[in-house]
Amino acid sequence: MADRSHRGQRRALLGAAAALAASPRAFAQRGYPERAITLVVPFAPGGIADLTARLVARAMGASLDQSIVVDNRPSAGGIVATTAVVNAAPDGYTLLLMSNANAVSASLFRKLPYDVTRDLAPVGTLGFFDLVLCADSASRFRTLPDLLAWARANPGKLNVGTIAIGSTQHLAAELFKTRAGIDALIVPYKGTPAVLTALRAGEIDVAFEILGPTLPQIAGGALRPLAVSAARRNRVLPTVPTVQEAGVADYDVASWKALAAPGGTPRPGVARLNAAIRESLSAPSVLQRLLEMGVRPQPGTPEELAILLASEIRRWRDVIRAARIEPQ
Repeated sequence: MADRSHRGQRRALLGAAAALAASPRAFAQRGYPERAITLVVPFAPGGIADLTARLVARAMGASLDQSIVVDNRPSAGGIVATTAVVNAAPDGYTLLLMSNANAVSASLFRKLPYDVTRDLAPVGTLGFFDLVLCADSASRFRTLPDLLAWARANPGKLNVGTIAIGSTQHLAAELFKTRAGIDALIVPYKGTPAVLTALRAGEIDVAFEILGPTLPQIAGGALRPLAVSAARRNRVLPTVPTVQEAGVADYDVASWKALAAPGGTPRPGVARLNAAIRESLSAPSVLQRLLEMGVRPQPGTPEELAILLASEIRRWRDVIRAARIEPQ
């Protein structure tokens, strides 16, 4: 019994030491960061999210004078990566590449091992990823008004391709149906290559996809962009109208990426990281590369990220309910 009591006291002392080490005063005294930082990315290597994370991580590492190591932990809804960060010490040395998938997961899953608004400390946004509604270059649809007119004259016949159910692309298509007032069939595929292959083969009429992966085929003339999803035109496709401009009111959708730390991370550490984000996104080489990938760089404050996350949770909860998607 005495030995068990001793172990309990030791754990308590270790916990107190960890809390002290992560205190604001400790951050100020030790000159954070003193060692490498791990950025946990809930996406597989090679995709646009991973490339964005690595680009910004390199620039932030230079700003912080410490390396930032990317740790890829892909899973549905980003649950594995988010859980790892939530359970990490709140000392500023473990970060999460947060995205709108975290907002969607709050309603898409019946039970999560964390509360994303309570158990993470927002650091700041990195950028926004517009979606594009595109057709094959040989399609009958030359503009979004053409598509809307045909869909309204032929209810239930328009096929819209997206990636998996519950993805930003899928929910963007569901919201598009509602806002446009059309009856269309949304066809989910396993991934972006499958969606684009189906579009080129005529299996689907149009597709909603993140702009970046479609740019090579758009530039090559294989795909025809009908509209971009955000409220403003994308600088990479300045002649392509927004969905709103093309006649669908109150439609503004973009994927986004941000950084978060474990809940309880002291504000001086969060502020240091936020400053590094801002410095990194102001570098001309980083800006240029992000724009080439179809990303809109947009740093923000921790408070702005908290507001964005809360609003996105509400927005996608309503879309999921309207689409009658059963939580997993």
